[in-house]
Amino acid sequence: MADNTKYYELYRRSSLGGALTDTLDNLITERRIEPQLAMKILINFDKAVADVLSDRVKSRLTFKGHLDTYRFCDDVWTFIIKDINFKLDNTNQVHADRVKIVSCNAKRPGEA
Repeated sequence: MADNTKYYELYRRSSLGGALTDTLDNLITERRIEPQLAMKILINFDKAVADVLSDRVKSRLTFKGHLDTYRFCDDVWTFIIKDINFKLDNTNQVHADRVKIVSCNAKRPGEA
């Protein structure tokens, strides 16, 4: 039975997702794979990243900053925070001038 669950394409913009996309584009340009195969690979990537992050990542992060902008559209929250400090598992703090956080629903479509 095929899994028709949709996953967010958010991680395609990560460094790993970008490298995968560039590689697939090169393979398509060189006519070594078809675009349909590249799309299947990207869909598989979306699923794999979402599953690994939900199952294996157990670290705790706290942050504090000044909320500059927020919006909610299509069940996705976007926050832009300025002058932000991060603290991961009670380690040293990391500072950033500006951070964009995109937050998506953790439940897959159709889940209660």
